Amino acid sequence: MNQLPYSQFRAMLAISRASLRAILRSPSAVIFSLGFPLVFILVFGFIGGGGTSVTIALRDPADSANYVIRTLQASGFVKIEKNKNDAVLLQKDSVYMQKELLKGNIAAIVSVDSSLSPAGFTQYKIKTQTSSASADKYPILRMTLAQTIQIIEDRKIPDQFKIISVQELPILPGREYTMIDFILPGMLGFSLLSAAVFGVAFVFFNLRQTLVLKRFYATPINRKNIVFGEALSRVSFQLMTSVVIILAGHFFFHFTLINGFFTFMEMLALSFLGLVVFMGFGFIISSVSKSESSIPPFANIFTLPQFLLGGTFFRTDVFPKWLRGFCEVLPLKQLNDAFRNVAFEGASLMDCGKQIGILLIWGVVIYAAAIKTFKWE
Repeated sequence: MNQLPYSQFRAMLAISRASLRAILRSPSAVIFSLGFPLVFILVFGFIGGGGTSVTIALRDPADSANYVIRTLQASGFVKIEKNKNDAVLLQKDSVYMQKELLKGNIAAIVSVDSSLSPAGFTQYKIKTQTSSASADKYPILRMTLAQTIQIIEDRKIPDQFKIISVQELPILPGREYTMIDFILPGMLGFSLLSAAVFGVAFVFFNLRQTLVLKRFYATPINRKNIVFGEALSRVSFQLMTSVVIILAGHFFFHFTLINGFFTFMEMLALSFLGLVVFMGFGFIISSVSKSESSIPPFANIFTLPQFLLGGTFFRTDVFPKWLRGFCEVLPLKQLNDAFRNVAFEGASLMDCGKQIGILLIWGVVIYAAAIKTFKWE
């Protein structure tokens, strides 16, 4: 029987095909090589795509159709604050509008009064109100507004438009919303998330692999108490780290605890809730992982998108509407929002009902899955 001569080239191709299949079947290879770079490009592309700009609120929503406001927006330097439905804020949002102004999240509240002069052209009277917290943003608005007026005047539309005046109302005493007031709650939330998921996943996987859990189960102790005992040690340690992070931020970097000790205790209560919810993911990962090396990829599938999309380093309103909707269902986003509302806004835990409710829903779903997947050996 004639045999074909051995081909080194075909052998090389066979090895390549087998190796490629192995790579494509490896979640870690696909995630770290393709998934994470795409997520980073997506997130930072949206953040960096807008250039330097400031946000304003309109005292009258109808002004959004005003010629002056439309020209101001066309400059690319000014955006109009909108609600969650991507609509211009209404009069009923005036309390929210005022809070955002006092925090410095918006540069000014703007109104444009227009009337028809006897000569037949439209007269505009522009009023702006800012706060001391927006001292770094308002100059950009003032410069852009001056350029907008110049553009309208240079168009020389015969007696159709005329700017009567720009009136700056008294500056309100704002409470400066510093970078640490935004960053610290985000980093605290992500610290709790990472520690709960990675810590629980590695600990319970190793306990199962070394048959320690099985030996525990052979003792008179109830199996639930075995899990609770390990979980209690993890919660205790992480709450201690939360105390250190909050106090260090407050005393060394002037992180705002609006109601002092009471706010501090509310943040610890939220930390406890976040830890308990996030640990459920750790239990699932420890059970589905086949080896210790597969834990990081599985854990990162859950943690990294939340790190980037959960409002850890930047506000999620820089994202398009479809992505903001996804961000709103992430448990880390809700925990971060609750932290910030309590620390800076002075909200109580009852005021954070939406955020706590979503976290509790995640907790029910995750622990239902954890009970189904948890393995003792």
